[in-house]
Amino acid sequence: MLLNGIKVVSFCHFLQGPAGAQYLADMGADVIKVEPIRGAYERFWSGANVFIDGISGFYLCANRNKRSIGIDLKSEGGRAVAAKLIADADVVMENFRPGVFARLGFTDEELRRLNPKLIFASASGFGSSGPMAARPGQDLIMQAASGLINASGSGEGGNASAGAAIIDQHGGALMAMGILGALLRREREGKGTRVESSLINSAIDLQTEPLVNYFAGAITQASMQRERNLATWYHAAPYGVYPAKDGQMVISLCSDEALAEALDSEPLRKIIGVDRYSARDLVARTVAEATARFTIEELSERFEKHDVWYSPVNTYDDLLDHPQLSHMNVFRKIEIRGRTVHLVNHPNRYDGQVPELRLLALEIGEHTGEIMSELGYSPAERDALINAGAVVWSRQADKIGEVV
Repeated sequence: MLLNGIKVVSFCHFLQGPAGAQYLADMGADVIKVEPIRGAYERFWSGANVFIDGISGFYLCANRNKRSIGIDLKSEGGRAVAAKLIADADVVMENFRPGVFARLGFTDEELRRLNPKLIFASASGFGSSGPMAARPGQDLIMQAASGLINASGSGEGGNASAGAAIIDQHGGALMAMGILGALLRREREGKGTRVESSLINSAIDLQTEPLVNYFAGAITQASMQRERNLATWYHAAPYGVYPAKDGQMVISLCSDEALAEALDSEPLRKIIGVDRYSARDLVARTVAEATARFTIEELSERFEKHDVWYSPVNTYDDLLDHPQLSHMNVFRKIEIRGRTVHLVNHPNRYDGQVPELRLLALEIGEHTGEIMSELGYSPAERDALINAGAVVWSRQADKIGEVV
């Protein structure tokens, strides 16, 4: 794989940091997840209270292909183990609140002393400095703080948040991207790099197109008010979500004439040629009245015929049997403790292949023994640290098997 031979030590929890580390692990890096001896936060919380025989769905979404070691970073022995990990690493990742990692003894200066060519990547909520740096960072908070929630609601029915932790996930991807750039720089120049990513920057980056248009066009907040079927404030109609007899249909790009013919709508024919942005509410209402007369299947046939860009609004129940998603191996079925679970695969393909699932550390500190052996600890030294509570090692490694 692309990152074979690269060792990453991840002091990350929640979603942003673990997601970034998982992208690297999928690409072949040896990612060691450093967990508190009681386990990372994501082992004990899950959306909708989803647990598979004690295994959190939240943990499963961002921790594949990593080895786990349990360390008490507040103990002298635990910090010594962590220091050895750092000295042996190509990349160290952390997403504690700003200053916490340094207070544990791992300042920038100490990291450079341990490993002069180290790539040190930190993720935070509001950045590492500034008036809001100490505030907690979480996806919904960033959706609000960045203007995304305000921009996502039509104004008629209130503002709307995204139905997923999109900023955390994008933040993880940006963190991984920065690390990959730093690895290339080290290869070319022999230098380490300090990489910083933040959720607030991730939230702003997601909105590059609308923000540039908003400020460059001297747009006002009044433009956010729009007919409820319109998806964004800055696209011309009919760009949005429209009713059908048996569901909803998205309409994206098309000509006035093609849409009017596809929907066989006289009211739409009468407004062919209007400015579809300034008259967006009129166009959207007229389109909604026309689409409501047809089923999803009827609309699909009509839009195909007239080259209208569209998609039915799928539910999650539609995804596992979706022909294109199945063809692209978007989901992976595995068996965990007797239950079949669908994981979301790595999003890219390399030489046409989906990165394999090599391992999944279902137990806290599942790989502590082998990792400490690699660091040069003798069995006696390892056991002494275990007995002192500095590290934890689960010797009950779970076996996972892919479902054919």
